[in-house]
Amino acid sequence: MEEHLVDWSRAQFALTAMYHWIFVPLTLGLGFIVAIMETIYVKTNDEFWKKTTKFWMTLFAINFAIGVATGIIMEFEFGTNWANYSWFVGDIFGAPLAVEGILAFFMESTFFAVMFFGWNKVSKKFHLISTWLVAIGSNLSALWILVANGWMQYPTGMTFNPNTVRNEMNNFWDVLLSPVAISKFLHTIASGYVLASLFVIGVSAWYLLKKRDILFAKKSMIIGATFGLITSLFLILSGDESAHQVALKQPMKLAAMEGLYEGEKDAGIVAIGILNPNKTLENDEKTFIFEFTIPYALSFLGYHNINAFVPGIKDLIYGNEDQGIISTQEKMLKGKLAVEALETYKEAKKSSDESKMIEARKILDENMQYFGYGHIKNPQDVIPPISINFYSFHIMVILGSWFTLLFIIVLFLSTKRDIMNYPIILKATLFTIPLGYIASEAGWIVAEVGRQPWAIQDLMPVGIAATKIATTNVMISFFIFAILFTLLLIAEIKIMTKQIKIGPDKEH
Repeated sequence: MEEHLVDWSRAQFALTAMYHWIFVPLTLGLGFIVAIMETIYVKTNDEFWKKTTKFWMTLFAINFAIGVATGIIMEFEFGTNWANYSWFVGDIFGAPLAVEGILAFFMESTFFAVMFFGWNKVSKKFHLISTWLVAIGSNLSALWILVANGWMQYPTGMTFNPNTVRNEMNNFWDVLLSPVAISKFLHTIASGYVLASLFVIGVSAWYLLKKRDILFAKKSMIIGATFGLITSLFLILSGDESAHQVALKQPMKLAAMEGLYEGEKDAGIVAIGILNPNKTLENDEKTFIFEFTIPYALSFLGYHNINAFVPGIKDLIYGNEDQGIISTQEKMLKGKLAVEALETYKEAKKSSDESKMIEARKILDENMQYFGYGHIKNPQDVIPPISINFYSFHIMVILGSWFTLLFIIVLFLSTKRDIMNYPIILKATLFTIPLGYIASEAGWIVAEVGRQPWAIQDLMPVGIAATKIATTNVMISFFIFAILFTLLLIAEIKIMTKQIKIGPDKEH
């Protein structure tokens, strides 16, 4: 397939996904923060908490409405730009997305109307239940989408049907409860909770710096910092499990995340480092210009064993007999056997040659796990972009550590001191809001760029997944979406900043 077409299709989907992910995390976390605030209102019957809830609920609604638009476009792109992928995944990828649309999105959108417009029209308790159901529904939407994405990272619970050339689900629970999908879901929603907490404490800090709506800002900051600290600790735990699953299921991604060329026992993790741009698989130059390594940490992070062997890029490309790792070249040979067996099966079926069909099906089944390698032309093509993965991963980790520290500082100063006496902390809190988005986007870059060149890990490279359409059409739609999404983002920022400047005292 034309290389430029694939590149433009990838660029378009990356553009849509990254813009969509600007809106989603705030929805995931702010929904629960609003629900907590409304719970306090219902329990205390204090109008202050109703006013506080309605203010944050308005910001939630703005973000929710704009985020829906990008999500719908992204789902359509599977059919327009990735038709071969959509066919190959059969009912597996579509089923979770269908459940998300029918169950989760329907639930959150239905109760969103009650939550936003139902004040004084339904009872307090029913309104509170509606608010909680919107928050839960948003997270259930994320569950089904991330189950689908997790299957792309680690395909399971299916069999390949050579008659239809589709993967078909044979165990729904294997797909739903895949350890990759579960760890991805937990880590992703936790990152959304942390980002929403940063948003709440950052906006509250702005009010305190302006010396207005002080009680509202202080109370909101305590809730935001408490929610943020709890969820940031959960983010660390879920991140550990997510990295463990990457080590087990996608070792090349882990090697790229750490810039690890040579496999090591007792491997350390690079806490801070600068990659050598001249380093390649073939030369013997140092991987890093500068590095600070924590001993044993990568072995423990990846395999929960400080003495474990962590395969490097060279091990995964050239193989390592001592560690039972077969080379990419061997996988390519097995993949070609699978591809050829599928063609033989289809020809035998046309001629009604039963024995040849059985023989071809046996070869196909034996080598199906490497099917995608049959379309790989060069072993080094399976190496994802190392610098993008390395820096994205480390930016995410460093910023995540700062967020945890910030929540501790803000919570301490908000409960034990007067935080208004610490303007430098308030300014740091305000300017940390964009850092939350950077960390969140960096995490998705690691997840998606780290599994390249695969659309489905080991089964389908992106070059085969794309639709055969005119490159010009994709280019035109790319720029249309870029303009549209940028306008939506600008609109959200303007509407939100306007609401924030109005403040909580205005009736929402």
